[in-house]
Amino acid sequence: MGSLEVYILGQKYTIKGDAPEEYIQQLATYVTARIREVSEASPNITPLKAAILAAVNIADELHRLRNEEENIAKSIEEKTVALTRLFE
Repeated sequence: MGSLEVYILGQKYTIKGDAPEEYIQQLATYVTARIREVSEASPNITPLKAAILAAVNIADELHRLRNEEENIAKSIEEKTVALTRLFE
């Protein structure tokens, strides 16, 4: 397990993990961009609140994508069953 120093909104963080450095840097860049989006939409917001709202937005994205993935998997399963019945 390695560690990598990344910067998020000018703050240095040490991230430890097995993921490639490029991937971890992409994550840090993504988080920074999402926090900046929130900050730009609400200029008087504190950095902590911006980070929390960005985290909620990212969690929303994750849950929407998981639901979409689940729906796609169900659709594939239903179609597979239907196709299998055609060959019976």
